[in-house]
Amino acid sequence: MPIITNIEDLRLLAKKRVPRMFYQYADSGSWTESTYRANSDDFQKILLRQRVAVNMENRSTASTMIGQNVVMPVAIAPTGLTGMQCADGEIKAANAAKKFGIPFTLSTMSICSIEDVARETGGHPFWFQLYVMKDRDYIERLIDRARAANCSALMLTLDLQIIGQRHNDIRNGLSAPPKLTLRNMLNMMTKPRWGLGMLGTQRRGFGNIVGHVKGIETMGTLSEWTAKQFDPALNWGDVEWIKKRWGGKLILKGIQDAEDARLAVASGADALVVSNHGGRQLDGAPSSISALPAIVDAVGSQIEVHMDGGIRSGQDVLKARALGARGTYIGRAFLYGLGAMGEAGVTRALEIIHKELDLTMAFCGHTHIDNVDKRILLPGTYPAQTTSV
Repeated sequence: MPIITNIEDLRLLAKKRVPRMFYQYADSGSWTESTYRANSDDFQKILLRQRVAVNMENRSTASTMIGQNVVMPVAIAPTGLTGMQCADGEIKAANAAKKFGIPFTLSTMSICSIEDVARETGGHPFWFQLYVMKDRDYIERLIDRARAANCSALMLTLDLQIIGQRHNDIRNGLSAPPKLTLRNMLNMMTKPRWGLGMLGTQRRGFGNIVGHVKGIETMGTLSEWTAKQFDPALNWGDVEWIKKRWGGKLILKGIQDAEDARLAVASGADALVVSNHGGRQLDGAPSSISALPAIVDAVGSQIEVHMDGGIRSGQDVLKARALGARGTYIGRAFLYGLGAMGEAGVTRALEIIHKELDLTMAFCGHTHIDNVDKRILLPGTYPAQTTSV
């Protein structure tokens, strides 16, 4: 077993162990991938102020996200097809998050169903991410299923009314289960660890959809249904309807502009997530970390602001926190761990990020995460907090 010291080590191992179509689904963006790259590159431009001769004892990274206690201000982001990175992937990631003490968010487009995750995690509360489909009856039942499964927050994704052009997914013929073309079969034959895992589970399709939508009993009919179902007419009136139907904590994901952030506040949501969908939707949009300060400046006193996109280390988490993000989400970082080593790999990713966060916070002269602000950053190296219109 190779020595794992950072998230990049997990990425390289996942690349070796996960079939090409699923690895590239996780590790790529849309069009030229400029926004995908900027998400992580822009973190590196932000410099930290090192402080010395400060008492570094009794440090704590503990905080809260929408009122929930967390060991660190990090949650596992909703990612589609997680159960194709590793057999029963959503269950394994949810269990790792539960044991570590951070929230897990299940995607609508997961392989393991809401009920699977609830049962296999012993009923421990988790968050559920919702895509709005044209079939409103299905969406209402999906919300009700999340409530019945003891989900403690609903995350509504607003930036996928239409799907961005993702070249690798098109080339690979991405599907779940995978299309058995000669190219794909030859590649999967080189991933025996992954293959054995998949042979040992029955969960190989979209568990939240198959069997829950009238007429959708096979993957063939599912592909046709999903291609037509993402709703381009989604609007703020739908947010109001969903909030009323759900009745619990609501997080709005996909905010990139201060004007939309103000609308999120007006909707009555509990939190918003500054996000560009991991660079998988609008290529050429600003990185999440560069968009964050203006949104915090515009609405940060009225709503809890979170962010995702490009986080590959605990230092990234600290920088986001310094710029006003109450919470952060990791997607690719945990997927690399899952693809590399299953549940143990997710745990290792969380350990790495937590240790980096704790040490960097101390080097910057702080012992509690809730006291961190932009004064830990070197002036002139981070985006200005000027509100956009």
